[in-house]
Amino acid sequence: MFHVVIPARYAATRLPGKPLATIGGEPLIRRVWERARASGAARVIIATDDERIVEAAAGFGAECMLTSPEHCSGTDRVAEVARARGFAADEVIVNLQGDEPLIEPRLLDDLAACVRGRDDVDIATAAAPLQSLAEFLDPNCVKALRAQGGEALYFSRAPVPWPRDHAADGRAARFDGAWRHIGIYAYRVGSLLRFAALAPTPLERIERLEQLRALEHGMRVHLLTLANAPPAGVDTPADLERVRALWAALARG
Repeated sequence: MFHVVIPARYAATRLPGKPLATIGGEPLIRRVWERARASGAARVIIATDDERIVEAAAGFGAECMLTSPEHCSGTDRVAEVARARGFAADEVIVNLQGDEPLIEPRLLDDLAACVRGRDDVDIATAAAPLQSLAEFLDPNCVKALRAQGGEALYFSRAPVPWPRDHAADGRAARFDGAWRHIGIYAYRVGSLLRFAALAPTPLERIERLEQLRALEHGMRVHLLTLANAPPAGVDTPADLERVRALWAALARG
């Protein structure tokens, strides 16, 4: 058994009001909720900072919790839900960002399975092979380094692992063995609350990557490797139009 919590902040910087933007005539947050409901989750809870999202969620029958507007991250919002709902330390929560309307429900099941009943894993997340040199060199594409057993070694915005024998003049020509991090997480509740209580760490501040806090504190992060990256979520107005077009195409069959 596991739960899905969907953090949904109204005042997104690049697309204000994003959770209530419509896709196929319904709010984006509903589309994400529907995908989560199609997984094996026992409960799906929307965690938001805005009464407008609470009202919208009530309209389509979703469980929703109004959380503090002071949270710095979705992880903090998910942790507040775990505390408020009294989830046991060994229960599993999947943190699904509220801008992923095309996520495969099976991925949520698979991430939860990586953590459930395993004392050697605190957090599970996902990675997929990079598809282009442009992605490899893009600092907005977060790269994941993994050990042979599947545990995460590091996450970086830099192009890693650096292909020393296939680079010239400071520019890589290949990206063999590089993985793109997919920002969906599963945690045991005890690990989630421990993580949320930790102060930001030096590497986290440098890279602006929250997951490095877990590694710097010795938490065990498992990387579930995917054959292909899931469809990209919605961050910008252009992303919204792209997803609307994909949704319309799927509806037409």
